Amino acid sequence: FLVSSRDSSLPEKIMHAVIKYSPKLALRSDLIRNSPFLAVRRCSSMLDFDDDLSHWPRAKSNTFLNVCPQGNKMIVERLGKLDKIQEAGWFIAIPFIDNISYVVDMREKALSITPQSGITKDNVQVRVSGNLYCQFVDAQKAAYGSKNPIYAVKQMAQSSMRAAIGELELDEILHARAKLNAIIRQTVQESASAWGVEIKRYEITDVSPDKFISEAMDQQAAAERERRKKVLEAEGDKRSAELQSEGVKIRLKNESEGTLIQITNQAEARKKQLMLEGEGEASVIRMRAQAQADAIKIIAESLSSETAREAATIAVAREYIAMYGEMGKSSNTMIFSDKPADMKVLMAQASAIIKATSDSQPTNA
Repeated sequence: FLVSSRDSSLPEKIMHAVIKYSPKLALRSDLIRNSPFLAVRRCSSMLDFDDDLSHWPRAKSNTFLNVCPQGNKMIVERLGKLDKIQEAGWFIAIPFIDNISYVVDMREKALSITPQSGITKDNVQVRVSGNLYCQFVDAQKAAYGSKNPIYAVKQMAQSSMRAAIGELELDEILHARAKLNAIIRQTVQESASAWGVEIKRYEITDVSPDKFISEAMDQQAAAERERRKKVLEAEGDKRSAELQSEGVKIRLKNESEGTLIQITNQAEARKKQLMLEGEGEASVIRMRAQAQADAIKIIAESLSSETAREAATIAVAREYIAMYGEMGKSSNTMIFSDKPADMKVLMAQASAIIKATSDSQPTNA
């Protein structure tokens, strides 16, 4: 647990943090407070603590045969002047003449930026925290460009974040974090280039407005949710009414089309019925006419002899008398000839009819 005396310069708050987060060390709090040589290396992972971030420069004692770990570069000075930048691997350095002044970790680092208070463009006080991801790309600039490049980068990130907050409104900070991240990264990169540091990216981790603004934002969010609920319900009712009206429209359309088809089919059926009935009546009329024509022809042929004529005259007279009988049954009014009892008159009339029929036979033929 014991390291060099340079660890005695740790702030008092780090000591309290060690006591708080390490129960075993808390049992020996008196030793922690009284011993200037206590190491906190085992607690560094718990506290997110890195030697690179708290101690600069990192030096290494010269053992003549030295080893540079992978991912690091060593600045070797000879008699106080830069001699060479040693890459990963082993190398020889002359003790008392060569001095390994800086050990630069070339791997990417994540720096935690403490919450910074700022006033937005619309006069709202907020606290913003973030993480800065950076990497040394030039070991010489990292060693001689700044007394403590890690500290300088963190301070530059904090000031850039406060300046960027002042140029944006609260809604932009909350909803356009990518824009704020880009502004901070670009600003820090312009200064960090001289320190041999490349800013990979900056990410905002938390944006905390003050208490009153938070309450107002909560109320606004609740009102917005209520408004969206009402809008969705209204849109649902509107859509339901539209679908119902569309259903009624389609139903009426289908019913009218069905009625039209029904009427059309009935009209077609009636038309065919009338056509068939007309054709049947025409056939019946033709058949009756043909039968009457045949009957007249047969009667005409039969009246060609005298005997047939007398028989026909008697038949006509009989039918004539039967006609008067029927008329007498159906009506009280009767029309008689001036000589109804004169058989000769009746026979004369029947003979005249038969003669007229016989005379017209050659013409009909």
